[in-house]
Amino acid sequence: MIRALDSFATRLATKAWLLALPVLALLGMPPARAESGWQQLNMTRGVTEISRKIYDLHMTIFWVCVAIAVVVFGAMVWSIINYRKSKGAVADVTLVHNTKVEIIWTAVPVVILVAMAVPAARTLVEIEDTSRTELTIKVTGFQWGWQYDYLDDGVAFFSRLDRKSDAARELLSGIDPTTVEHYLLNVDNPLVVPVGTKVRLLITGADVIHSWWVPAFGVKKDAIPGFVNEAWFRVDTDKPGLYRGQCAELCGRDHGFMPIVVDVRSKADFEAWLKEQAAQQKQAAVPAAATG
Repeated sequence: MIRALDSFATRLATKAWLLALPVLALLGMPPARAESGWQQLNMTRGVTEISRKIYDLHMTIFWVCVAIAVVVFGAMVWSIINYRKSKGAVADVTLVHNTKVEIIWTAVPVVILVAMAVPAARTLVEIEDTSRTELTIKVTGFQWGWQYDYLDDGVAFFSRLDRKSDAARELLSGIDPTTVEHYLLNVDNPLVVPVGTKVRLLITGADVIHSWWVPAFGVKKDAIPGFVNEAWFRVDTDKPGLYRGQCAELCGRDHGFMPIVVDVRSKADFEAWLKEQAAQQKQAAVPAAATG
């Protein structure tokens, strides 16, 4: 009875939604829908050298799996069609072991796995290769935001959810989230890096486990208190702009409100920004030291 009522309610809700579509269109209020398309089902190719290598590895393994599926399911379908009972097929109850078949279906998967392991191992080694970096930034996750320290330049700042998103997310705020640009994906102080530069990240946590994740960079590393993880990226010289990510670890009740924004600039703009930030922070530290 309960199942029947649930099915009826589902059908009723579906019909009501379909009937509401033309009404919403006439009112100039098209229904909100998430971005869709086949491209949304795949990985992000990214704007860094390492993200493209990860993507290429993913596609290589994907097509290997597709080929295996075609062979295996093709053989299954062919066998089911040609050796069915209606065609007079009789089960061979005497066949219990075949050494040749055992060798083949053991050797073939081993060869496939070894062939896949070589490019996978090569890519994994490159993901962890933080040598010859040109800029080192310490990233500290905290509830709920990020702290960035440019270790060689004396610049440090906090990055939190921007005020407009923070105000709109509050219960009974009365603010329509659709009116807030990049809702829950914007910050007050983005991380700034230059193009064409190998950036090394030293990632840790201040309280609980967080995870620094920017899909376009192919970087996702856990920020663990008392432990330092390393990651790196190099944005293409022709790809400056803003790139967004999020904390990818369930770090507490406001986990969904600590986005990541990386502002990638030309090398000249980055150097000018870095000098300006260093001067401002040095100037701000003088009164603080005098007061102390």
